[in-house]
Amino acid sequence: MLPTMNASFSVSLNSPQFLAHTSFTSSKLKYDTSRRNLGICKCVSSPPTEQTAYTTKVSRNANMAKLQAGYLFPEIARRRAAHLLKYPDAQVISLGIGDTTEPVPDVITNAMSERARSLSTVEGYSGYGAEQGEKKLRSAIASTYYKDLGIDESDIFVSDGAKCDISRLQVLFGSNVKIAVQDPSYPAYVDSSVIMGQTGLYENQRYTNIEYMRCDPQNGFFPDLSLISNADVIFFCSPNNPTGSAATRDQLTQLVQYAKKTGSIIVYDSAYAMYISDDCPRSIFEIDGAKEVAIETSSFSKYAGFTGVRLGWTVVPKELLFSDGFPVAKDFNRIVCTCFNGASNIAQAGGLACLSPEGLKAMQGTISFYKENTQIIMDTFTKLGFDVYGGKNAPYVWVHFPGRSSWDVFAEILEKANVVTTPGSGFGPGGEGFVRVSAFGHRENVLEASRRLSQLYK
Repeated sequence: MLPTMNASFSVSLNSPQFLAHTSFTSSKLKYDTSRRNLGICKCVSSPPTEQTAYTTKVSRNANMAKLQAGYLFPEIARRRAAHLLKYPDAQVISLGIGDTTEPVPDVITNAMSERARSLSTVEGYSGYGAEQGEKKLRSAIASTYYKDLGIDESDIFVSDGAKCDISRLQVLFGSNVKIAVQDPSYPAYVDSSVIMGQTGLYENQRYTNIEYMRCDPQNGFFPDLSLISNADVIFFCSPNNPTGSAATRDQLTQLVQYAKKTGSIIVYDSAYAMYISDDCPRSIFEIDGAKEVAIETSSFSKYAGFTGVRLGWTVVPKELLFSDGFPVAKDFNRIVCTCFNGASNIAQAGGLACLSPEGLKAMQGTISFYKENTQIIMDTFTKLGFDVYGGKNAPYVWVHFPGRSSWDVFAEILEKANVVTTPGSGFGPGGEGFVRVSAFGHRENVLEASRRLSQLYK
C-alpha cells in the first residue's frame, strides 16, 4: 500500500481503482522524482493556471458514471501493455481474454471469398438485406440447433454477435426492470444494465437493484433460486463464462419452472453449447415450457473462429408474451430494424457454410482442439494441488486461490510467468479468489504456459 499523504488517501498500486483513474477533480497525481524508485507518489495541488476547456451544455449520462473503472478485458489488455513496456523482451502468452487463435476452416472462408467476389458482378451484387438475417441462414440455424424443439426460422434473428444482442435486449426491456445474474458471470450483462439505468449505485462490490445469484463449488455452480426476489429478467449462461460449468436438465427445468411461477423472462446465453460433451442440454428450449419464458442468444465466434468476423443469432419464440399479451418478438423486431441494418452478407455466407455437413465437421475439429488445450491446463493445475473447475464442457478453467485477491494472483502470474489470465473478481464478487484460464491458444503456447505455471507454483 502507498503511505498516507497530504490528500489523506491510501491505495494499492495494483488496484483497478488506481490504474483506471488517472485524474482527480481537485488535485493531480504525479511522481516525486526523488522517490520514484521506491514507487512512492504524492498529491500536490494543481496551480490554477490552466484554462478551462470549452464544454457543451449537454449533461453526461449519469449511468455511465456508475460504471466501475474500465471494462474488464480492455483493462487486462492495458495491464499487459504496461507489463511489456516494463519488460520489452518478455515473451507474454495470453490465456486471458477468450479470443480464438486457430484459423477459420477453408470450407468456411471459401464460401465467404466466393460471396465477396460475387459482389463485383451485376448478378451477384446485393445491398441491404433483411435486418432479421437471410432466410437460408435462419432456416439452417433452426434445423441444425433447434430441430424438433418447436423453433422455426421466423423465431430467429441473425446478428453481429451475442454480445451485441445482449445490449439490444436491454434496450428492449428498458430501464424499469430488475435483472438477476449468475455470480460470477460475463460482465456485459451487468454493465449493459447499469448503462440502461436499471441499477442503483455501486456498493460493497455490487450494484443495488441487481440480484446476484451466487454460483460456487458448494452449490454446484447453480444458484439457490429461492433467494431471488422479484427479478424481471434472469441472465443465465450455460456453459457458464467464466466457471465453465454447464447446467443439467434438472437444473434448467427448475429455472424454467421458477420463471413461469414468477412471470420472469430468461435470457439464456448458449455461446459455448457446442463444447458440451455430456448430456447437459445445449438449448434452453429442450426444456418443456421454455418457449413461454425464455430468449436464447448464441454465436459462431467460439465455434468457427468468428470473433473478428462477427455473426450470431437470437431466438425469440412467438409464444413469449409481455404482461399485456403483446408478443416480445414484435418489439425485438422493431429494435433490430431501428438499430441494425443486418449482419454482413459475406459473414452470413460464412455462417451458412458453417452449417453445411463439411462446415459442422470442421467446427467440431476446432472445438476438439481447444478442448485438448483445456485438458492440458486442467492437468497442470490439478497436479500442482489446486482446486480446478470447469473445462469439461467449456474452453475455460476456473482455478481457486483461497484467501488471495484475484487481481494479486493475476499480477503474480503476469509478473513471474509472463502469462495473462483473467481475475475472477472481474466477473462479480463471487469470483474473488479465482482466476479464469482460457484454452484459446496455439498448442505450443499452451504447453509453454503450463510449463511456466508448473515452475512458478511447484
